[in-house]
Amino acid sequence: MSELSWNALKQFVYERARGCCEYCQTCEANSGQTMQVDYIDPEGGDGLENLCLSCWNCNSSKHKATVVTDPETGERVPIFNPRMQVWSEHFLWIDSGIRVRGLSSVGRATITRLKMNRPAMVVARWRWAEVGYHPPHTDAPLVE
Repeated sequence: MSELSWNALKQFVYERARGCCEYCQTCEANSGQTMQVDYIDPEGGDGLENLCLSCWNCNSSKHKATVVTDPETGERVPIFNPRMQVWSEHFLWIDSGIRVRGLSSVGRATITRLKMNRPAMVVARWRWAEVGYHPPHTDAPLVE
């Protein structure tokens, strides 16, 4: 793939995700960290159906994983796929939007693998929520 077409592909993925990580929902505008394009399936190629926007933490924590373990059941399940699954069916914002709870085995396993509720992220979300920048305006429900 040429550099020009890769840049256009990255821009499309960024715009489709509205600048937010498709796993943890952290927005580049809040974090100040450049988002990355993640291969949902590392063997799946450069097609748009295999690409998502990811923050550095989620991308590096996921690495090449496609199957992860649900901490509640011990079951091995596919990691959340933002091209095939709806975020709000697997995740729920809790504690005024500063923590994520898994609603399914996929959600729980993804939260654990990607360290979505790590202490530094919880503090950052709390600060963003205090000024109305978080959670992002998506289909994700919020439970106090």
